[in-house]
Amino acid sequence: MRYTTLLTAALLSCAALAQPATWSARGVGGGGALFSPAVNPANGSEFFIACDMSELFHSTNAGQSWSQVHFTELQGGHNSKVCFTSTAGLLYSVNYDDDISVPVKSLDGGATWTALPGNPDSGEETFSVFADYNTPNRVIISYYGEIFISQDGGNNFTSIHTALTGNGVTLGGVFFDGNNIFIGTNDGLLVSVNGGANWTTDNSTGIPAGQRIWSFAGAKAGNTTRFFALTGNSGDIYPGLVGSDYWGFFQGVYSMDWGSGSWTQRMTPNGTDFPMFIGMAENDISTVYVAGSNDNSVPIVMKSTDAGSTWAHVFNSTGNLNVTTGWSGQGGDRGWWYGECPFGFAVSAQNANVLLFGDFGFAHKSSDGGATWQQAYVDPADAHPVGSNTPAGDNYHSAGIENTTSWQVHWCDANNLFAAFSDIRGIRSTDAGATWSFNYSGLNANSTYRIVQHPTNGTLFSATSNVHDMYQSTRLQDNLLDAADAEGKILYSTDNGQTWLLLHNFGHPVFWIALDPNDPNRAFASVIHYNGGSGAGGIYSCNDLQNLASSTWTLLPDPPRTQKHPASITVLNDGSMVCTFSGRRTSAGAFTNSSGTFLYDTQGSWTDLSDPGMHYWTKDLVVDPNDPLQNTWYVGVFSGWGGPPNGLGGLYKTTNRGQSWTRISSIDRVTSCTFNPNNADEIFMTTEQDGLWMSSNVNAGTPAFSMVSNYPFRQPERVFFNPYDQNEIWVTSFGNGLKVGTLTSTGLDFPMEQHALSVYPNPAENFVTVQQYDTKFPIEIYNSTGCLVLRKTSNDTSLRLDLSGLAPGMYFLRNGARVQKLLRE
Repeated sequence: MRYTTLLTAALLSCAALAQPATWSARGVGGGGALFSPAVNPANGSEFFIACDMSELFHSTNAGQSWSQVHFTELQGGHNSKVCFTSTAGLLYSVNYDDDISVPVKSLDGGATWTALPGNPDSGEETFSVFADYNTPNRVIISYYGEIFISQDGGNNFTSIHTALTGNGVTLGGVFFDGNNIFIGTNDGLLVSVNGGANWTTDNSTGIPAGQRIWSFAGAKAGNTTRFFALTGNSGDIYPGLVGSDYWGFFQGVYSMDWGSGSWTQRMTPNGTDFPMFIGMAENDISTVYVAGSNDNSVPIVMKSTDAGSTWAHVFNSTGNLNVTTGWSGQGGDRGWWYGECPFGFAVSAQNANVLLFGDFGFAHKSSDGGATWQQAYVDPADAHPVGSNTPAGDNYHSAGIENTTSWQVHWCDANNLFAAFSDIRGIRSTDAGATWSFNYSGLNANSTYRIVQHPTNGTLFSATSNVHDMYQSTRLQDNLLDAADAEGKILYSTDNGQTWLLLHNFGHPVFWIALDPNDPNRAFASVIHYNGGSGAGGIYSCNDLQNLASSTWTLLPDPPRTQKHPASITVLNDGSMVCTFSGRRTSAGAFTNSSGTFLYDTQGSWTDLSDPGMHYWTKDLVVDPNDPLQNTWYVGVFSGWGGPPNGLGGLYKTTNRGQSWTRISSIDRVTSCTFNPNNADEIFMTTEQDGLWMSSNVNAGTPAFSMVSNYPFRQPERVFFNPYDQNEIWVTSFGNGLKVGTLTSTGLDFPMEQHALSVYPNPAENFVTVQQYDTKFPIEIYNSTGCLVLRKTSNDTSLRLDLSGLAPGMYFLRNGARVQKLLRE
């Protein structure tokens, strides 16, 4: 039955709080690198694939559609390969939370994840996890310099190998066969014949001394156990090497039947093909695949059905011969060069016909051993048939794999939208955001950062650059921003973004453009170029925007303290302009005291209005749309590192135009905020690694913020409301594209049976102790309006929770199907 008895009050009290019940991915699908694909041996339609932008995507219908694991449970990366086991729901992988990758496991098929408690060094990066499918508690993990094994599901680990050189130890693959375990490494083939208790290094001959195993696979049929190894030069292999380092890497493919004592070379370099990964089903000793790139920089897959004696190309991209394509392919919006090379290749352990790989932009799959391939990143109904040219400018529905950065979505009118992206430039919709395309011309930059529209004639203006990831932690130093930027431009369009023309080429990255609300022919732009202080960067003004390509742009004097890293701009109703300058780091990595909030008045003078917390890494400034005098501003700030910039992040508010500030949220890094147009007390706040947050009492003296718990991605960038349907909320993100939801009144209505948790003391002051009934579920605390305010996972049945950060009131604790009402005093 549904549990409602204890929650009736909560349902009645939450009507003022609105958040989407669900989120839908929108966009063209793909566009970012995909790593470590995995196929369930027991179900060839279940896939996982990871992204270095932190997603772990999951499909249960062979890639026709994808969901993603919530970022509070697992954040994906290069090495987040999911290991299936014969125990239903038991999986292992690698979590990149807090920038340290640690081994984790799931007991519920990947919905929730917990760290392996016996991890030998939780402060060191985990480079690989391998689990024995048939002995599910047997797990092997590797660090840079050491390999460990656990026999009890990760509760305890034992060291089994230490790297022989400073290049570290790289695990190319593991083959489990009962008590016989084989690990292919750059230090040789490690062997145990007693279930992992003891290990030796195999001394079989045949692989030349200068070559080492990089990728490894094994299979067994009858009494024959056969291994395949792909090798590279010993000095080229190290933990963390990725598939894009293929050029000149490959040295050979070798096979060996266990017990023969010798490896036989099965493939040699040909100067054209550069395989990087080898794979085979564990029950087929004759069928083997390699995957990589070639001298045309397009993905390749080669197959042998005679144990490596002969090979044939089976991923035939020329003419899209055997590939059902999405928007990338011969003739498409992007050619095969965009995908370029696999970053991982998976063969189902029990079915040599089921294949999956991810590359620089896309996922492709095969269910017939490579005879045909299908794209797995757009809705299958939008795909293009085998052997046909991929048309440019077609419309696509997302399949759920959205793994590129989106900065803004703009409504030209109710049906025409243009979304600003990095890497894929931008995408366009003509049906109110249902489908998206690259059906435009003239915009060729890697990144579109900002779009504005003339209020009377509808002309669009966009700020572009070839530099992506602007003002993220990797794009703050001069050497990355000061080089000439051929796409550092402002473009304009008079046809809703279908055709873009050059308005002005600054030759340096353009991050923002803003129009004067009283005179839309007056504009300002943020241009980035420091060059030792004498660069061309800063805030530019224009007073004749109506002249388009003939318009004149003038560099304003630099505001005090600043060093030519301008960010957001807002022109106020009185004609003054307020802007932020973002972070800058020296070549040595130190943050400079050059960021903040600045006002340019109508007399042409600058005033530094920065709170001291804004001096190092300021992000967006948002003017409260409900303040007719425009005295109330909000500014997002990131904490830096290295001393003075530490601990400054959060959301800052002023009600007197910057004369004084209050930090109303202390989340470490806040990018921006947006008001709900239907509720002057409600804002949505975006963060770097803490997800999407909201407050329903932002005008209170001490506003309360709660995570929007069902938004699954760690770094939303900005929030936009559809001006033609203000209950529709869109969220852009740094690496997860676009998501859209519809605002609804949300309360606590858990679909669960009625059970109570043991919680004491209750009422609570600063701490409570909770007795968990099932440690595979997290402990969650929801406030009375239905927002998740605390989540904690632990393998301990007794858990002490710190509630000191929660305001007094009524809360509900949840552990799986069990809920308890809690009073916070």
